Amino acid sequence: MLRFLIGRLVKIVIILFAIAVLNFCLIHMAPGDPALVMAGEAGDADPKFLAELRSQFGLDQPIHIQLWTYLSHMAQLDLGYSYRQQASVGALILDRLPATLILSLTAFAISLGLGVLAGVIAAARQGSWSDSVISTVALLFYATPLFWMALMAVLLFSVTLGWLPAFGYEKAASDLTGIARAVDILRHLILPATTLGLFFMATYVRITRASMLEVNRLDFVKTARAKGLRNSVIQRRHVLRNAILPVVTLAGLHAGQLVGGAVLIETVFAWPGIGRLMYEALQSRDYNLLLGVFTVSAGLVLMFNLITDILYRVVDPRIRIS
Repeated sequence: MLRFLIGRLVKIVIILFAIAVLNFCLIHMAPGDPALVMAGEAGDADPKFLAELRSQFGLDQPIHIQLWTYLSHMAQLDLGYSYRQQASVGALILDRLPATLILSLTAFAISLGLGVLAGVIAAARQGSWSDSVISTVALLFYATPLFWMALMAVLLFSVTLGWLPAFGYEKAASDLTGIARAVDILRHLILPATTLGLFFMATYVRITRASMLEVNRLDFVKTARAKGLRNSVIQRRHVLRNAILPVVTLAGLHAGQLVGGAVLIETVFAWPGIGRLMYEALQSRDYNLLLGVFTVSAGLVLMFNLITDILYRVVDPRIRIS
């Protein structure tokens, strides 16, 4: 296991370095000039002022010099300075990262828990009306555009019924602390996390159902039935344990997508995470902040993939033995 972890960590560092170089090149190839954006906000587009801005933030240097400066700072865990927000990129991301992790992990738990449960029920009742209802509802959530589902949830549960807050992380100018603050954050979390979770839940329903039905046809399951074991024991100990392997693989991929792909949900619900921070950085052409968000998001995706590999070795002893 130690050799496995060391090998994976070395690969993560190499991949992260390649991603950083690629992101740097792509961002600097995109149209737009940060100096012009800052000059426009300052109300001064004088060429001399533009030259001073470019010199101040190193934008007048050749592209390879800028790349070397960025990579050397990144090797020291320094993601640079946001010239737009006048703050350290690392501090800005750390300030927003907890909100994104709370949203992503909650949505992940909702999608995985409900998806596996519904998939098991659908497989156990294959061909029944409940199987048809579960499959139809799952397909409906998957086919519905995420932004439309988010807006409809706001209209129904916030505007019409008034059950849940529509936007934000917590009440503005609130002096709540302790359990009261946690409950307030939870109420704000329900809509965005559920909306994001239901979108990914459909995939888990279908893959769990298909995998359960496939394992049910294997010889060792028939042998367990011939021994007289109860069906609930067979489904839990023999079928589900083997059918869950494809779900674990898919869950690892989705965990990374949830962290990096929550931009839309964070924008609709005004959730102050790194997805919304990335959107704001893109609008203001804040290169350093945008690169920092990309790098942190890529690092989180790689770490989730590493956790998935470790879980796979725990769930399936055959991989560990080989």
